[in-house]
Amino acid sequence: MYPDDRRYSKEHEWVKLDADTGTIGITAFAQDQLGDIVYVELPEEGQTVKRDETMGTIESVKAVSEIYAPVSGTVVAVNQSLDETPETLNEDPHDKGWYCKIKLDEPAELEGLMEASAYQSLVDSE
Repeated sequence: MYPDDRRYSKEHEWVKLDADTGTIGITAFAQDQLGDIVYVELPEEGQTVKRDETMGTIESVKAVSEIYAPVSGTVVAVNQSLDETPETLNEDPHDKGWYCKIKLDEPAELEGLMEASAYQSLVDSE
């Protein structure tokens, strides 16, 4: 169910690496738990983020949840389409619903994240 071409955090974010830049998003499990997403607060381009620190929020009909940076680096792009269509996170969380792109400071941080099979085991236990 979860794409094998990325790594996953225990906070239910994913990172897909392309050279030294990681595309970040939330998992299908996360969006399912949130319910209908109505608003997304994105980080700013140029903003520096640290692994495990808050970089934005997602608001659903159920709750407001923080988005945590799964890696450290500088935000080089944000998915501006989420401003007008936040429901894209519900419809396509692993592709069109990407959140932001981060130029990684420490690519080795990816080693601390889970592969798809380990992440599947995590969500199966919740």
